[in-house]
Amino acid sequence: MTRPAALRGTGLHTGAATEATFLPAPAGRGIVFRRTDLAGKPEIPARLTEVEAVERRTAIGHGAATVHTVEHLLAAVAAHGIDDLTVELTGPEPPILDGSVQPYFDALSRAEPTTVGGEAVVLSVQAPFTVTDKDATYVVAPDKCFRLTVTIEWPHPLIGTQAGTYEVTPERFAAELAPARTFGFTHEVAELQARGLIKGASAANAIVLDERGVVAGGTLRWPDEFVRHKAADIVGDLALTGARIQAHVVATKPSHGGNIALARALARAGRRTGMPAMDISKIMDYLPHRYPFLLVDRIIEVEGLKRIVGIKNVTINEPFFQGHFPGHPIMPGVLIIEAMAQVGGMLLMTHFEGQDTANKVVYFMSLDNVKFRRPVVPGDQIRFELEMLQFRGKTCKMKGAGFVDGQVVAEAEMMAMVVDK
Repeated sequence: MTRPAALRGTGLHTGAATEATFLPAPAGRGIVFRRTDLAGKPEIPARLTEVEAVERRTAIGHGAATVHTVEHLLAAVAAHGIDDLTVELTGPEPPILDGSVQPYFDALSRAEPTTVGGEAVVLSVQAPFTVTDKDATYVVAPDKCFRLTVTIEWPHPLIGTQAGTYEVTPERFAAELAPARTFGFTHEVAELQARGLIKGASAANAIVLDERGVVAGGTLRWPDEFVRHKAADIVGDLALTGARIQAHVVATKPSHGGNIALARALARAGRRTGMPAMDISKIMDYLPHRYPFLLVDRIIEVEGLKRIVGIKNVTINEPFFQGHFPGHPIMPGVLIIEAMAQVGGMLLMTHFEGQDTANKVVYFMSLDNVKFRRPVVPGDQIRFELEMLQFRGKTCKMKGAGFVDGQVVAEAEMMAMVVDK
């Protein structure tokens, strides 16, 4: 961005007056919200790990700081192909403005996004898969671009069944999706407000429908404005993967809860390129393990001291398959947990980068809530995701899970500490 940009208005659900300011960020930072109205100006990364609520909006938070209804702003950011950005907020929710993504998209256009170096992170899929969440269903297939096919159904004379297919490029998003506004129904108002939602909603910032049509003499920007807005919501929610999507998503009756379930499935099953990674040489600088007990091949994501993702490629050449079991090779569960622990050890050791890591080693102190969900066999690639739950001094508690083809194979909580050799 060559210049900052700001928008002021009222939050849809909190009703709070807020100013949102877009500021440039260095390459690799990602999209980060900063609550300038709170002590210490806490930051909330736009990541799936920070999702707190999905009822009628997507809210993210970290510690005591929460940002509600991030999907419109993030849709504009994603449509522009912006990978790194700081968003300062003077309140708990970006303003709803006219109820569409367009004001955010236009503000970012005026800020003139620029290239700051680094390689964009792209998330693609290699084979089709399906995600369901309550009434929402998504089929994801490989594609050379980000494409959406969306179908919605509502028993209302202006909606009924609507469907559309959209390619998400800056130009087509601006023309086909950005102006589509959020919508709601008069019969839901009292119930939603009783639950602390839509405190800032009005006919000026949403399409409000009664049983006959649009209230207050409002008009639609397209007859199918409703499905277009739902498509824009998907773009915003998938931005929480921290990557540019390269896939065809076919969504039926999408919801924020379903979109987040889809985003998590994409993050686990998809292939990321452009990620800063630690190859085996870097791993061996940190971990003392060697053949046949080095059980992590690559680190593909590191988010400070908060989260790490690592890969273990399982081949028939693993020595333990000779005895576990002859003619029926299955990776021992204890070694799956050991591999998970090694990825967690990498997360802990990154905190001591710049120190004498060659003379430090990670000891694991306890394991809790260990569960094995399905066997791991030759040819599988295990994706380990671990997050830091607590860190004090040289001791930490982590929670981790291993996935094969997007399905959980094992999970555990573990405590560890770094000691000098």
